[in-house]
Order: sequence, then structure tokens, then C-alpha cells
Amino acid sequence: MELKINSGIWGIMFGIPCIVADNLLKLATGEQLKVLLFILRHSGRTLSDEEISANTGVPVMQVQDCILFWQQVNVIIPESTVFSSPVMQMTAPPVPAPAVQNTAPEISAAPKFKEPPKNTQRKKEYLSNSEISELMNSSPDVDELIKISLSILVNMNNTMMNTIIWIYNYLGLKKEVILTLITYCASIGRKEPRYIEKIAADWAEKEIDTLEAANEEVQRLKEYYEFLYVIKRKFEMKHTPTTKQQAFVRKWQEMNLNVEIIHHAYEICRENIEKLSFEYIDKILVSWHENHLISLEEVIEYEKNYRNKKKNIYHSSTDEDFDVEEYAIFINDI
Repeated sequence: MELKINSGIWGIMFGIPCIVADNLLKLATGEQLKVLLFILRHSGRTLSDEEISANTGVPVMQVQDCILFWQQVNVIIPESTVFSSPVMQMTAPPVPAPAVQNTAPEISAAPKFKEPPKNTQRKKEYLSNSEISELMNSSPDVDELIKISLSILVNMNNTMMNTIIWIYNYLGLKKEVILTLITYCASIGRKEPRYIEKIAADWAEKEIDTLEAANEEVQRLKEYYEFLYVIKRKFEMKHTPTTKQQAFVRKWQEMNLNVEIIHHAYEICRENIEKLSFEYIDKILVSWHENHLISLEEVIEYEKNYRNKKKNIYHSSTDEDFDVEEYAIFINDI
């Protein structure tokens, strides 16, 4: 079938590295390609996960996974470290300047030493199946890692084997830690290499290097995602919370707030501003926490007492003991 390009709609164009079309189309998913195209179109500008998600249709939770893939194949680079924040600066690879023939002897200035950023991952090497086989024959640890991982994941392609080798050789995680990580990812149905790499990089940054520490981290992750699921259901959310919203959820979990109190704050939020606002809910919860309110019954009693004080203020303008700013969440806009 012959195809003709409609050049009439081209307008302004932007470049795509040839390596993407020549070598990476089979490896990249549709979501990864969408994210790359959007980043290349806006190269040099600061982008957030939320903006990328809104313009590509890729879920916010998957945006960082997609970015991680293109970093590892060296197509895009973050402004600072590979452990990127939710807002990143994407820059296109530098274009070399044309060579200029010097007639005078070149005097090179003393190079300025620049300390490499901490926690920077080494560039990932992609080994062929034959190279992986040779490595397994020469390294009992790698051999055992691949074989046990296969029993956990059931299916394993070349990309996944390269991921495991990269985690072991370059991130430096121990064998038992890697197997714990893979078992956890498989248990939640996240078997894709880029997700496993992201968790592994986070563990390496946290220096989780023992089986005990790995099991503790798995338990923490399970408790967090269970808590996140409950909050999502209580807030009647149809989509996965954004990175910023999840930061609030982590904060509430660390404050040991129970779900009943959080849901009550949500109901107040919807009643007062008629929309979901994590910032608004957080201010309510912080106010209750600072007043040492632990149960829903205590919160309701506190609200009742506050309303009574509010009524009494109109009858006594000289009540110096009453703090007008107290519990401002109920009388001021947030």
C-alpha cells in the first residue's frame, strides 16, 4: 500500500532522534512514545507530570515510568539527576558545533572540576541473549537471580533480564533484596521492567541493602497503597491521585489520622467549596491534629463547642479569652 504524507498540515516542525525510529519502536510502548513526543515538542521548557498527562492521555502515575525508559536509552536527560522530581527540565542532546581549523596553537584552559551529582545511575547497557547467557555461566549470582525471577514472573523477555542485571550490577542491590522487590511487584500486578527499575532505584537511594530492610519497605508500601485506595474510594475519585495529592495522603498516614476523620474533613470540604481540594482538607486535618483530636466523636464535640463560642461572641464583645483566629478553617475561606 502506498501512502502519501499530507505536507499541507505540517506547519512548525520539531526533530525526533533517528535512534527512536531505527532501534526503539519495538521496545517502546504507546504511552512512552506519547510522552517522548510531547517532551520533544516542548524541549527546553519545564514540564510537570500533570501537564504531560493532561496533553497525552497517559495516566499521571505512568508518566515518570515513561520518562525513566527514555533516560535509560539516553534519548532524553533530566536537568540534574536521574532521580527526578515531579517537575523536570528536559533538554535535547547538544548539537556539536562545526569544526574550525585553528592556525594558532591551541591553548587549553584548565578544566573546571564539577562534582558529579549524587545518586546518579550509570547508563544502562543492553545485552543480547547470548551475552546474557555468557554472563549467567560466569556469575552464579546472576544465574540464580535470572532463574528465580523467571519462576516468580513466569514470563521474562530480554528487557526484563537486562533490568535485573542492571539492578544487580549498577544499583548494587543484593540478590535477596532484588528477589524481594520482584516478588512484591509481581504480587501487585506490576511486572513491567520500567516499574521494577523505578522501585529499585528508590531502594538504592534509600540504601535498602538487607533482607530485613526490604521486607520492612514492602510492608510500608503495602500499607500505604491500601491506605491510598481507601482514601480514593472515600473521596469518590475515579482516577489515580496525582503525585501532589499522594504527598498529602502520605502526610496524613504519617500523622496516624484515621479514615473516619479524613472522610469527615472531605465532607466539610465538599459542603463549603463544592469541590475536592486536598489543600483544603489538609488544613482542616492539621487544625484538628494540632488540637489533639483523635476520634470522630472528639471532632464533632469540638465543632459543637466552637459553634457555641461563635454564638456567644455576639453577646459579649469584651470576651478576651476567645480567640477569633481559632479554628479559622470554619469561618474563613481557604
